[in-house]
Amino acid sequence: MIIMETERLTLRPWLDTDADALFRYASEPDIGNQAGWPPHKSVDESREIIRTVFNSPTVWAIVLKETGEPIGSVGYMESFDLNIPARPGEAMAGYWVAKPYWNNGICTEALAEMIRHIRETTQIPSLICCHFTDNPASGRVMEKCGFIPTGEISIDENQHGGKNRPMRILRLEF
Repeated sequence: MIIMETERLTLRPWLDTDADALFRYASEPDIGNQAGWPPHKSVDESREIIRTVFNSPTVWAIVLKETGEPIGSVGYMESFDLNIPARPGEAMAGYWVAKPYWNNGICTEALAEMIRHIRETTQIPSLICCHFTDNPASGRVMEKCGFIPTGEISIDENQHGGKNRPMRILRLEF
């Protein structure tokens, strides 16, 4: 089990006991719509997401040290079902943070720590990331962490709200 720490955050595996907090934040429509997934409808659904989607050694809860509460997630994985131009061996990075914590540098801090971890412990050659073009704040997080725009735009109708919503593609070479 990998746990990482920054000045304000602990990045740790998700726990079943995080389901209430996850639901509280992931049920907010603006969160899922910006990230490409539907808002959670129940604590049970959030618990199931923890047990399936978040049950990975490369996905972490973003926990605010001040409160001990998970307020978002950061992770990386193979760029499996997304319509993005990933290279062989390249991983896709993703993150989100609860709306009350937007514009506080939390995603940047969490993503930068995960990138440090990847560089020091893996042989992954590069990361790819994308954001809906109507969510430029997410792109700023990526750029602050060293991602470079590829100039490519993609549409992925499999993403919640993805139909007719262009995604900007960025890459970080190691």
